[in-house]
Amino acid sequence: MPMSIRMGTRSRFFSRYLLGLLITLMCRSASAEPASAADLQKRFAVISQAAQGKVGVAIEVLETKESIQLNGQEHFPMQSVYKLPIAMAVLRQVDSGTLKLQQMVRVTTNDFVSAKQHSPLRDAHPLGAELSVSNLLQLMVSESDGTACDVLLRVLNGPASVEGYLRGVGETNAVIATTEKEMGRDEQAQYRNWATPEGMADLLRALHEGRGLSATSQKLLLKFLTESSTGPHRIKGLLPPGTSVAHKTGSSRTIDGFTAATNDAGIVTLPDGRHLAIAVFVSDSKADEATREAVIARISRAAWDYFVEMSR
Repeated sequence: MPMSIRMGTRSRFFSRYLLGLLITLMCRSASAEPASAADLQKRFAVISQAAQGKVGVAIEVLETKESIQLNGQEHFPMQSVYKLPIAMAVLRQVDSGTLKLQQMVRVTTNDFVSAKQHSPLRDAHPLGAELSVSNLLQLMVSESDGTACDVLLRVLNGPASVEGYLRGVGETNAVIATTEKEMGRDEQAQYRNWATPEGMADLLRALHEGRGLSATSQKLLLKFLTESSTGPHRIKGLLPPGTSVAHKTGSSRTIDGFTAATNDAGIVTLPDGRHLAIAVFVSDSKADEATREAVIARISRAAWDYFVEMSR
């Protein structure tokens, strides 16, 4: 009996010790200062290691200009992220009266990108079709249609017109040099359409501010970006359900175990109504698709958590 009493006393003491330790740890956690911007950048670097390639990140609160970057000034192939500045250039011409949203454009089989490239337009209209500028924009932005992109580039008289738009809004850290069809023929061509993560965040700021676009055009483009069906496991992947994300993805093929581009760039609405520009580029990666996309999702969630905590 004495031994039983002693063992019970020890058990109760140990339980109280564990409970006290748990409460202490919880209190310390609750009172801890939020991570610094430098800590978040380090977190990005740790997450990026899983990609087994080069990762570039630019995060910015658009209302306050608070920003955090990782390899933010290095060049990355945009792939289909470049459809965002192309769409902005098209809408600029709509605003100026050079183009009209309901203007019909003939799409022929000569406009089709290759079978290995994504094009719902080509698949739905194998003999060609007539579509409005608005339809082509929606296909290019929301569906990342390569054929629609090249047709709109043709309507704009080529990539040089998009370059002119970018320079007009003060953006010098992005280059539009080739078409989708050219990228389909030559894997190296995609590297000529490059941007820095910092430059892409700047372009997202220009869109948010309506720089070079009317309010109507800005609203339409944000609608198409928010309705995007691509990349559900990238920026959006780990964010709370229902979070508003207006984004454009970019993806290349995997050749000899390397993937040149797995990208996402967009504007995320925080719970307090502020807007977070996120640009994450994963380049020349040896990791599989799920891992590459998880890198983007984890970086986006880390940024979300940091800025939500900082607003409390």
